[in-house]
Amino acid sequence: MFRFLFFAVTSLVALSCLHAQGIRSVGDRPNVIVVMADDVSWEAFGCYGAKEYQTPHLDSLAAVGIRFTHCYSTPICTPSRVKLMTGKYNFRNYTHFGYLNPEEKTFGQLLQQAGYKTVIAGKWQLNGLYNSLAGSGDGGRPMQAGFDEALLWQVTKGKNLREGGGERFWSPPLEKNGQLQTIEQNAGKYGPDLMCDFLCDFMQRHRNEPFFVYYPMVLVHDPFVKTPDTIGDAVRDQSANKAPKSQQARKKNFVAMVQYMDKLVGRLVAKVDKLGLSENTIILFTADNGTNTSITSQWNGKAIKGGKGGMTDMGTHVPLIASWKGTSPSGKVLDDMIEFTDFYPTLAAAAGIELGGNDPIDGRSFLPQLRGEPGNPREWVLCHYEPYWNKQPGQFARTQHFKLYRDGRFFRVPDDLEELNSIAVGQGGVEGERARQQLLTLLEQCPPVPTESGNRSTVRRPVYPEWGDLLSP
Repeated sequence: MFRFLFFAVTSLVALSCLHAQGIRSVGDRPNVIVVMADDVSWEAFGCYGAKEYQTPHLDSLAAVGIRFTHCYSTPICTPSRVKLMTGKYNFRNYTHFGYLNPEEKTFGQLLQQAGYKTVIAGKWQLNGLYNSLAGSGDGGRPMQAGFDEALLWQVTKGKNLREGGGERFWSPPLEKNGQLQTIEQNAGKYGPDLMCDFLCDFMQRHRNEPFFVYYPMVLVHDPFVKTPDTIGDAVRDQSANKAPKSQQARKKNFVAMVQYMDKLVGRLVAKVDKLGLSENTIILFTADNGTNTSITSQWNGKAIKGGKGGMTDMGTHVPLIASWKGTSPSGKVLDDMIEFTDFYPTLAAAAGIELGGNDPIDGRSFLPQLRGEPGNPREWVLCHYEPYWNKQPGQFARTQHFKLYRDGRFFRVPDDLEELNSIAVGQGGVEGERARQQLLTLLEQCPPVPTESGNRSTVRRPVYPEWGDLLSP
C-alpha cells in the first residue's frame, strides 16, 4: 500500500512539474522551422538528381518526409522573400529591391500573435538600404516584423567596410536583436556557424513552448569562398571573403558551400531530435530562386546553367522538402504545385489560426499534404516579376507541364527547360491547348504585366493591393 501511494504521489508531482514547465503534447500547435537557402536550386541537391553535390542531410530529410517536385519562387531574392513572408503576390506589395514595407503583416507576426516564440537568423536585406528609404537605419525592423529574437546580416549596414559593413561569411558584421556586432567582435568566426548556433540556442531555451524558426540562410550566395571544412590554416578575416579568379576554383568553393549548407541543416535537425521535439516540429526547406548564372551543374545527364534572375525553370523552380516526424508520410514524392504565397496559410493552419480580413488571400495551405491527406492542391502558379534590379520583368502562369507568358509564348517546360521552342496556337495537342486556355483566362484576370526594366532610380512603382482573389473560380 505504501509503495502504491509513493508511486502515485511521485507521478502526480512529475505531472505537476511537466505542467509547470509548459510541456506540450504531440500535435499541440507544432513548432515550425522554415529554412530558405540563398541562390541554389533543384539541380544541386542529391535527392533531386544532382551529380556533383553531396547533400546527405537534406536527402535524409526527404527520405523521412516529403519531396515536392513543383515548388516555385520568383527569380530573384527580395521579391521571393517578400512573397514568402507576407503570403502575397508581388503585384500587391513589392516596390523596391532590398525592401519589405514595414506596414505589411508577416508570418512572424502571425505566429507571434498566436503565442509562438519567434526567431530569425541569416540574411535580412529588407530595410531599404539600396534606396535609403525612410527607416532604413532602424535596427529594430526585424523585431517589428514579428521576431522576438534576431541575428542577421545586412540590416542597417551594407557591404561597405568603411561604413561598418562587410561580407557575410568570414568575420562578418552582424546585428543581434538590434545591436551591431562588428567585424572585430566576430573576428575569425564564420557567419553561417554563428547563425546556426544562435538558432539552436533559441530552440534549447524555448523547447517547452511553441516556437517558429525562420532561417533565410546566407549560404550559398556569392562570393564563392572557402568554408570551415576547406579553409585550412588560411586567414579568416574579411579578406577571406574574396572569391578566387579561377572559374574552376570558384565552382569548387560553390560545391563546398552547398555541402556546408547541407551540414548546417543537419545540425538543426539533430538539435530538434536531441530536444525530443521531432514529432512536434514541422521542418520546411526551400530556396529563394535559381542558382547563380556563373555556375553550371550536371543533373540527370544534362548540363544545367544557373538561372538566377531569369524566368525559366532554372530561375523559378526551387526545392521543397517537408518533414513532420510521425505525421508526414515517409519518402513521399508529390507533384502538387506549391508557390511561395502558400507558406503563410500553411503556417496559420498548423498553428490553428483562422485567417481574417487583414490576412492575405493569394495562398493555399498545403498542411493536409503534410499530414498525408490529398488536400486541395492548386492547378497553377503565377509569377508577376518586376525586380527593380536591372533584370527583365514579365509575367507567366504555369501548370506542371505547360507555361504561358503574358506575351503569348507557350512552352512544354519539362521537354524544353531553356524555353527555346514556343508552341504555336493549335499545336499543343489536346492537353496543351486546354492548359493554354486555362492559363490565358487566369492571366487575363491579373494586373498589367511589368514591361520596363526598373532599377533603384525608377520613379513609378505601381502596386495593386486590392486586386481580386485569383484563386476563386
